[in-house]
Amino acid sequence: MVDVKPRTLKPATEDKVVDLVSLCENLLPYVCHLLKVPLERLNQGELAAFISYAISFPKNFLVLVDTYNVMWSGVPNFCTVALALAKLGYQAVGIRLDSGDLAQQSVVIRRIFQTCSIEFQFPWFMSLSITVSNNINEKSLLQFNQQENSIDVIGVGTHLVTCPLQSSLGYVCKLVELNGSPRIKLTEDTNKITLPGRKTVYRLFDASGHCFLDLLALKDEPSLVVGQEVECQMLGKGEGSVRIVVSRVETMHQDYFREAKICSPLPSVMDVREYSQCSLLMLGEEHKRLSKPKPYKVAITEKLYRLLNNFKIANGSSHI
Repeated sequence: MVDVKPRTLKPATEDKVVDLVSLCENLLPYVCHLLKVPLERLNQGELAAFISYAISFPKNFLVLVDTYNVMWSGVPNFCTVALALAKLGYQAVGIRLDSGDLAQQSVVIRRIFQTCSIEFQFPWFMSLSITVSNNINEKSLLQFNQQENSIDVIGVGTHLVTCPLQSSLGYVCKLVELNGSPRIKLTEDTNKITLPGRKTVYRLFDASGHCFLDLLALKDEPSLVVGQEVECQMLGKGEGSVRIVVSRVETMHQDYFREAKICSPLPSVMDVREYSQCSLLMLGEEHKRLSKPKPYKVAITEKLYRLLNNFKIANGSSHI
């Protein structure tokens, strides 16, 4: 512990300084006995690092406990330093796990916190935060929900920035109108055939308030109204014509740029975030499940469908 400098810390409500290293060294045997951990198994370098961090950040003491061994070193060392801080009037934040069976370890550590809380008479100790990380993805979250766990905070890093299921969002601009006349891109790859003409997008909702269909219409078509019966063509293989009675509808398309100029006030990042979260809530669970999600339906109006087919027939292509 000779490398720990400074060694002292002022209590939260007093001016006199206390040697935190000595306080931790006195507490350590009691903690090891309580947790049934051999004193010689603890990594002293890790303990020194925890003490140094606690002296620098006594009100924000949260440390990674799996550098050497979670149960035989990290957790006992954390508890020792956290209890020393508690005796000086500070409340630690918690620990972070970054390897192993995160759910199972969190349960064991919560029991350790409860044991220390009762033994040393610090009620808040049993509620210390347990944070987990380590390549957390959607499947990890699903597994956590299916297992017993005592996790408080989940740190998502790599898979938040880059989702393996969709590592990038492809975006391509295509010409759909020129001098007021609709235009189309025709190719042998049917997935790359564009829909001609300037369009409006409507989102239709069912009686439960969930959206079930996005409908593309030409810009010059009359706006959809509640109670209207609409005939449309579903996009996708094996789909055909359907009739839908509009019970609730929202217009999705809004122009923000026109003729290389901003034509409407741009929403803030927080506005976009709130809108996205609200939109996800309106999506049915069958579309959001991780296993075999139901594809969301997209359709086009009969007028747009006829325009599309006229282009394809004129160019010797088949109907969609």
